[in-house]
Amino acid sequence: MSHKKSALNETSGVNNQNTTSNKSISKIRAKRRKNIDEVLLTENILKGNITALSQAITLIESKNSKHKTKAKYIINKCLPEASKSVRLGITGVPGVGKSTFIEALGKLLISKGHKVAILAVDPSSSVTKGSILGDKTRMEDLVKDPDAFIRPSASGDTLGGVAQHTRESVILCEAAGYDVIIIETVGVGQSETVVHSMVDFFLLLKLAGAGDELQGIKRGIIEMADSIVINKADGENIKAAKLAKVEFNRALHFYPEKESKFQPKVLLTSAIKDEGIQEVWDTILNYVKITKTNNNFESKRQEQNNFWLLQTISDALKNDFFSNANIKSALDYQKELVASNKTTPFDAAKQLLDLFYKEK
Repeated sequence: MSHKKSALNETSGVNNQNTTSNKSISKIRAKRRKNIDEVLLTENILKGNITALSQAITLIESKNSKHKTKAKYIINKCLPEASKSVRLGITGVPGVGKSTFIEALGKLLISKGHKVAILAVDPSSSVTKGSILGDKTRMEDLVKDPDAFIRPSASGDTLGGVAQHTRESVILCEAAGYDVIIIETVGVGQSETVVHSMVDFFLLLKLAGAGDELQGIKRGIIEMADSIVINKADGENIKAAKLAKVEFNRALHFYPEKESKFQPKVLLTSAIKDEGIQEVWDTILNYVKITKTNNNFESKRQEQNNFWLLQTISDALKNDFFSNANIKSALDYQKELVASNKTTPFDAAKQLLDLFYKEK
């Protein structure tokens, strides 16, 4: 009996101490110290080089000031070649099968001649700040395809668990020739809101028979969703999935017409059996056709650009404030006053802001 190899056990019985020699470690460290040529990196990105794309995204995510300068150069050079893709946002609670669904969709798209980039955001631990970054492991088949690019990133402490520079990564992926960009959210908190502000089509994955139907009726997430997919509609779960589809369809009719003039659909899929995936892609294509015809596609992207303009300003001001040496020491003092009930959080904040602006 043959067993399919898994990315989790491609090699077995290897002594960890022998996997990396000191010579190899020295080479890796020397390579990291080597000066990065942003011009050459940009040229290679525009040629579709995956290694260059990965290195550039690492630069974008770096907090090193020199890296930020190089990253800015690369983004500006790649910008004219961007905006040529369909950007999809996919969210859902943990366990809904996002990775399996995305892999099935990605394989379908590649079979149709598309190049697919997947930017998957893994939740970071609030305690250790660590992240598993396991999407490449979960998408075992897709990760081996040369027309697929999968980039897991740690969410860090950014709003809603969305990696801070995901939007810049989208630009680089588009410049590298990827015409379908999929952003997978962690499926918790405010991540849906942030991802919705950087994609063309927002897809919500749901489970039937898991108490998820009531959650779907809540206004916020339903208003954002361009379509709902009830995944794992197979086996004994088919009946529950069909009932859930009826309930979600009813819920959708309570909401006003979207600006896109597109009526959201409720679809059934079994990602593990590759069932219903084509219908999902047909729905996305229909959405793109309708919104491009009525100009909502471009106007929505312009609104998103304005949102990220303001968001970037807000982030820069916040970073400038908290990196100020005088603010750091004054902040500790104000925290002590608040803790001992000698001032309110609001008065403490005003004191710190006054100090900050006085220095300006």
